[in-house]
Amino acid sequence: MTLTQTPSQTVGPYFRIGLIYDETQSDLVQEKTAGFRILISGTVYDGDGQPVPDAMVEIWQPDASGIYNHPADPLHAQADPHFRGFGRAENPHDGQFAFHTIKPGNRDGQAPYINVNVFARGMLIHALTRIYFADEAANANDPVLNSVPATRRHTLLATRDNSTTPPTYRFDIHMQGDNETVFFDPQPR
Repeated sequence: MTLTQTPSQTVGPYFRIGLIYDETQSDLVQEKTAGFRILISGTVYDGDGQPVPDAMVEIWQPDASGIYNHPADPLHAQADPHFRGFGRAENPHDGQFAFHTIKPGNRDGQAPYINVNVFARGMLIHALTRIYFADEAANANDPVLNSVPATRRHTLLATRDNSTTPPTYRFDIHMQGDNETVFFDPQPR
């Protein structure tokens, strides 16, 4: 009997043939979607500052009223039916990603934010972070953002470029290194 090597137990790389089309869409809006349309763009970087060529980025967020279109949200029946609220972007070559979405509404004393999952080869579990908006006044009172040391909060802030239509918010993700993005434990102990 010949023994073969056990397959890797990491979360990537991801191959397009394993994802159905609807699960890889990075456009979360439709013609009738309510809210302020924006583009979120960025690059996933490794610890050496090089783009990660095969990472996959997922986002999920509430609609313009701060409601998730998900049964776990008690208000989900009131969610905008024209807003997907979930998107996936592959970045097979250059580490870049982009999402056409809306600026999410705030709720329960939190500033508007977008949840982000990053999957890449060599990782045993996805990395979870958030995108906050640098131009948002509600950031000053957000309990999660304010639980992050002040010297690290900038890694969670997307900066706005008004020279594009729709406005673009830049959010780079640094997996390691001096500029490492703050990541959250999805199941705190």
